[in-house]
Amino acid sequence: MLILPDIIRDRGSRYAVSGGPCADESAAAEFIKDLKRNKKFAKATHNSWGLITDDGPVKNDDGESGAGLVILRILEREGLRGHIVVVTRWYGGKHLGGDRFRHVQDAVRLYLEARRA
Repeated sequence: MLILPDIIRDRGSRYAVSGGPCADESAAAEFIKDLKRNKKFAKATHNSWGLITDDGPVKNDDGESGAGLVILRILEREGLRGHIVVVTRWYGGKHLGGDRFRHVQDAVRLYLEARRA
């Protein structure tokens, strides 16, 4: 599991991104469960994720409407299969509007760069 904590801050909201090998939706549930063993992630407002399995794409917005689809689009473009990417957000009290999608994209890109390094 690779975790990049506190990578983006905007109007009080904070973001982290994490990921690792993952075969299917049940493995994704275990990955999220493991991530939430860290109390910081358990207290997050959203843990949105995307995964492309052999059976197709799977996502969960976790209340951050549209975030899972943003993650999936990047994974599809990169051709990354069997690897979950989770974008975590701690809500800071101010709505971010469309900027939240940019932050999700940036978080996934930062993760992919760190993974390649």
